Amino acid sequence: MNAHLDPKRTIAELKELRDLTSDENGAQRVAFTRRWVEARAWLRAKLAPLPVETHVDEAGNLWTTLRGRSDKALVIGGHMDSVPNGGWLDGCLNVLAGAEVLRRISAQYGGRPPVTVRLVDWADEEGARFGKSLFGSSACSGTLDMAEARGLRDRDGVGLPDALREIGVSFEDVLDCGGELASAAAYLELHIEQGPVLLDLGLPLGAVLGTFGVERHQVTFTGQAAHSGSTPMNRRRDAFLAAARMAPEIYRIAERNGGVCTIGSCTTRPGIVTSVVEECRISLDQRHLDPVALGRMLSEAREASSHFALEGNVSVSWDRIWQIDPVPFNPHLVGLCEESILETSGRALRLPSGPLHDAAEVARAGVPTVMMFVQSLHGISHNRIEDTSEEHLELCIRAFDRLADKAIAWIAA
Repeated sequence: MNAHLDPKRTIAELKELRDLTSDENGAQRVAFTRRWVEARAWLRAKLAPLPVETHVDEAGNLWTTLRGRSDKALVIGGHMDSVPNGGWLDGCLNVLAGAEVLRRISAQYGGRPPVTVRLVDWADEEGARFGKSLFGSSACSGTLDMAEARGLRDRDGVGLPDALREIGVSFEDVLDCGGELASAAAYLELHIEQGPVLLDLGLPLGAVLGTFGVERHQVTFTGQAAHSGSTPMNRRRDAFLAAARMAPEIYRIAERNGGVCTIGSCTTRPGIVTSVVEECRISLDQRHLDPVALGRMLSEAREASSHFALEGNVSVSWDRIWQIDPVPFNPHLVGLCEESILETSGRALRLPSGPLHDAAEVARAGVPTVMMFVQSLHGISHNRIEDTSEEHLELCIRAFDRLADKAIAWIAA
């Protein structure tokens, strides 16, 4: 146990932040809003006693740097922003655990560690206001689609460039922040799991293998509108029937391939009670850590849709909404993460991440990356009931601190 590390302080700070930026419905730290700005000011005040330099980069990411004897940097990342009515741990646990690790390293090495250590609070990981997740980290990795982002607006019609201007950020310069990763030798991120895998296995912590690739499509079945009273069942070209048959099939596809598939929306036209459905559109989200398996799931879904369309005498078309390749994390860092968990709790699991995280963008930029998960009670996130036991919060902070030590030794070697 490191005498300088105080996990209970982190838990107290998490509760303090909850009191500052939450209401009866949950956390309200949506990026680029007043409460998010207040949360960042609170964070800066917590870090002020340390011998660090703090600045905001061209994309609005907040960096805190403890200079070391080497310019090679260990980067610890997270995000202070939340979804509306969010949980008390999603995102901010990463940052505040990182702050505690930064305190410990500064105290142990008299403010001068073997390598530089940096804590980053990424801007708008959630994408809750403008619908674009991972804004700050994708700007830093260079993968941000500027044309798409330029046109984003919130529900009140405010454009993303205007919201950035309000916090002193020039939209046209956001890609210039890429230099922040020039000296990064490793990137670590701690996160609540957000799902039930660790909970169901009775494990407190897990080493994350990488983030799922995603194939997201709109599938449109087109039949023929007809009067619901006068059209015999055997004469109908019912687009909804063909789409409905996809629902159980995507579960079979996911089971065969070991991934996940979700139909998240369904809309019909003409959408009236007295007409057979002429057009039915469904959204299909498919995710897998293995790119070959992800491609196979997509191919099987396409084949199934064609089969059900032919069977129902309707047509089907596909439009891609979004796609991202799987992002595997650094095998050596995954091993160090597993070691740290075993040394702390005696039990470890390697598992993939279904949700996307800033860590995926950092890995895409070529920085060796790993994530650590801590168990989520209820397997729920993005909800005010999101929770993790305090025992497991203390464990994850200790394990994450061990991982930081191992990463520093690896970088310095």
